[in-house]
Amino acid sequence: MKKLLLITVTLLISLPFYGQDTIQPKSRDSYLYAELLGIAKLFSDKVNVSIDFGQNTTFFEDTRLRDENGKVIIFNSMVDAMNWMGSQGWEFVQAYVVTTGQQNVYHWLLKLNTKQLTEEQLEEVKKQLKTKKNLTQ
Repeated sequence: MKKLLLITVTLLISLPFYGQDTIQPKSRDSYLYAELLGIAKLFSDKVNVSIDFGQNTTFFEDTRLRDENGKVIIFNSMVDAMNWMGSQGWEFVQAYVVTTGQQNVYHWLLKLNTKQLTEEQLEEVKKQLKTKKNLTQ
């Protein structure tokens, strides 16, 4: 009986150590996150879409996405904005709506896996995230 108890205790103690040498640390991806903020345009079916990717902004600064010429990009809907961001490699993470008065503000959180990008591609992404009219700022 003592031998059976000793074997059982030995097995129970050794179970947590079984297979420890086969566990490999997961490779962690690096992500760049952004939040799209969508507000319906007044008297229009279009959406004003601003982007927040952690940039330092002032209260009145215009953070809408702009094209390579500095012109504001107008989107038909939040899905249109997501399709544009998706074509740039961004992935959808989460969405929620905040209602203030009678106005809905749509928040869409996105991520971009930067480990899959070369240095040149990452610099291009950073250029596309410009929100100021003067792209050299």
